[in-house]
Order: sequence, then structure tokens, then C-alpha cells
Amino acid sequence: MKYWLLKSEPQEFSIDDLKRVGEQVWDGVRNYQVRNSFRDIMKSGDKALFYHSSCKEVGVVGEMEIVSPAEVDPTQFDKKSKYYDSKSNKDAPRWLGPKVRFVAKFNKLVPLAIIRADGRFKDMILLRAGNRLSAFQVTKTEYNSLVKLGK
Repeated sequence: MKYWLLKSEPQEFSIDDLKRVGEQVWDGVRNYQVRNSFRDIMKSGDKALFYHSSCKEVGVVGEMEIVSPAEVDPTQFDKKSKYYDSKSNKDAPRWLGPKVRFVAKFNKLVPLAIIRADGRFKDMILLRAGNRLSAFQVTKTEYNSLVKLGK
């Protein structure tokens, strides 16, 4: 089993949205490194942290489970979507996303400032200078520590 952190802007899709729908394809990712991780590394049953980004209170807000990795991201074919990609082909889709299932919303947000100040997370990809990835692996220890902080 692997552990992940997936970022979403809550005005686009929040932990409350996932709780309401139950399961959802994690769409809109337009980064080849992340797409390749979804396709080549992520597996059904992996655990993931839900991270709210680009908002007033950024941080980890809950848990998800990976239902299926690397499904076709339907937004790439939707001309009305801001994630539309005219170069993507339905026979060989360019963009993929995992299907995720809601597990839990934390009792409290684990803010980036707390993560940054806690030595347990000093090697976490989230804190690396220049990191712009919207999804990446975390260690089991990092995952469990963040879950404990959120509950």
C-alpha cells in the first residue's frame, strides 16, 4: 500500500463535495509527472490525504481511498471545461485521474504552517522549495501523523 497527498482548490472541489458525492474521478490534473504517477504507481486501495490549496486556509482536511487509478479524465474532452485539451485524443487520452472515495473529514484543518513547523515533516515533498505538484507520495509515518493531527 502506498500513501498520497492530493491537492484541490476547495472552490473547485472540496472535501465536503467529495463527502456529498462519495466517489469522484480526480480530474483536471495537467502535469505529466503526476499523470504518470497515477498511471504507473498508484493502486486501488492506496490511501490519500485531501489537501485544500490556493485558499485562505491551506492544509490537510481529510482522508480518501483510491478506488481505481488512471481512469480517463473526462474534462479533457469537454469544450466547456477549463481543463479541455484540444490535442487529447479519445483513442489515446492524454490525461488520467484516479477515482477516489471519501473516508473522513478531519475534525480540524492541519494547516501548512503547522506542517512546516513540525520536524516530522521536514523531508515531505510538500515543503520542498519549488514544489508545484498537485499529487505526490507521502510516507506511512507522515500520513499517520497528519491523520492524528487532524483528529
